[in-house]
Amino acid sequence: MQKRAFKQVDVFTAEAYRGNPLAVVLDGTGLSDDQMQHFAHWTKLSETTFLLPPTTDAADYRVRIFTPGGELPFAGHPTLGTCHAWLQAGGKAKRRDLIVQECKQGLVNLRRDGARLAFAAPVSKRTAPGPAALAQVATALGLKAEAILAARTLDNGPVWLTLFVEDPNTVLALEPDHAQLRAHGHKVGVAARYANARDGEPMLEVRAFADPVGIPEDPVTGSLNASLAQWLIDDGLMPARYLAAQGTRLDRAGRVHVERDDHGQVWVGGETVSCIEGTVLL
Repeated sequence: MQKRAFKQVDVFTAEAYRGNPLAVVLDGTGLSDDQMQHFAHWTKLSETTFLLPPTTDAADYRVRIFTPGGELPFAGHPTLGTCHAWLQAGGKAKRRDLIVQECKQGLVNLRRDGARLAFAAPVSKRTAPGPAALAQVATALGLKAEAILAARTLDNGPVWLTLFVEDPNTVLALEPDHAQLRAHGHKVGVAARYANARDGEPMLEVRAFADPVGIPEDPVTGSLNASLAQWLIDDGLMPARYLAAQGTRLDRAGRVHVERDDHGQVWVGGETVSCIEGTVLL
């Protein structure tokens, strides 16, 4: 084992310990898949990332992303948190206007948006969930069919069976049967719009349950919010620019800034703060 630079950062929050924490190993060179997975399982955070040299000249750095239960091709809060850690460690982007991350999903563009970083949401596949899967999820969540306004299976690397429901209070009141969700193998997102949100207030309330990868509830989920925004904006259920809240039931105050630009690209951003800096033996 050797000492490796390490950061633990909090993502989608300007206030430390109110967002979604991420462990970042700033040099994963030489680590095996099993070593990365073992460390990610040990941290017990929703994701742990490992920075590596890029394999293409188009990228500024490469990242591998692990949950306690497996590797992800892409995830949103690790994308923002890893970029934050890379920049703080002295990373220099090849371009002035963009930072380019390489991950198993491909290349992901990031931009600086004032005090925030934002990533370009990757292409998301949308399909209607089958009746059996939808019934399983509704039962596990304790939702009645009439509370569900729309449902889609969203896939931008991570796959989420996602429900748009009638009332944010319904979202916040959910008490899922996590054993059922784990047994059925469904990662589930649930969202509802606030009807009378004022400027600066969240317009969408979101929760994410990822029992199949060892995370009963994720505090703030970039990949879900990215594909959710593409769906809801395209279908006219949300405006082209809005603020989403996530983590409320976990005593977090995650804030996800969503914007679709004039070219149709959805950007997903948030503040990120460092909480722990040091070294790990790996």
